[in-house]
Amino acid sequence: MKAANPSFGLVYLVGAGTGDASLLTIKAFRLLNRVDVVLYDHLVSEEVLDVIPRKTLKICVGKHYGKCSQTQAEINEMMKGYAITGLTVCRLKAGDPFVFGRGGEEATYLTQQGINYEVVPGVTAALGCCAYAGIPVTHRQVSRGVTLVTGRNCNDASEPNWSALAAIDHTLIFYMGLHKAEAIADNLIAHGLAPDTPCAIVSNGTRENQNKIVTTLAGLYETCKTQNPPLPAIIVVGDVVSLSESLEWFESTAEPCLERTIH
Repeated sequence: MKAANPSFGLVYLVGAGTGDASLLTIKAFRLLNRVDVVLYDHLVSEEVLDVIPRKTLKICVGKHYGKCSQTQAEINEMMKGYAITGLTVCRLKAGDPFVFGRGGEEATYLTQQGINYEVVPGVTAALGCCAYAGIPVTHRQVSRGVTLVTGRNCNDASEPNWSALAAIDHTLIFYMGLHKAEAIADNLIAHGLAPDTPCAIVSNGTRENQNKIVTTLAGLYETCKTQNPPLPAIIVVGDVVSLSESLEWFESTAEPCLERTIH
């Protein structure tokens, strides 16, 4: 590892949260108003980007449903390139940098290059979206824990440990899993999770156009296929979903999705 060079600019790995700019931390808000360069992911909302002064250099570095405008190596080089000239850089990520955000990889790279950095946590999708959808991720006598899972590897060699997920008795929240809904449902049911387990798909969580669809594990794939929920979205699996109707508080401007009643 290289010793940090004091002439280099500082890089901030900042969580932008789930879209509602009022959920930014005070530190994130202040940084966005004073850094020199912002390298932001595609999923960062326009509402959050509007916080950044016009004079600040803003560059979208992609990461859009499997596509990206820059590779991770290119993003690393961009952070380095601006930092070594003495500029202060904000690497702005949707949600939280250290939850499926490659924040750890970027922090490792910066350390190797002798560039100082700080991490500014953000509201991750699992917590923000569920809170706005009226879904408590834990609830006494209903769920004793929550497990966050990436949905991208749900039918390949690096897929999750399905037997452990089915047996853990946690609320399961899948990021980037909408296109793998069939594999998620089939594998969880095959490993012992009840087909009538409540599920929710929360799209555009915390934003004005938030949508929520409630279904069951057995109906998850068909619901995704017929209702085509918009992206970005998370999939929530567990009995806490059955509380969402009575705990719903957020008024969305989106057209309501059809909900499948759970008994």
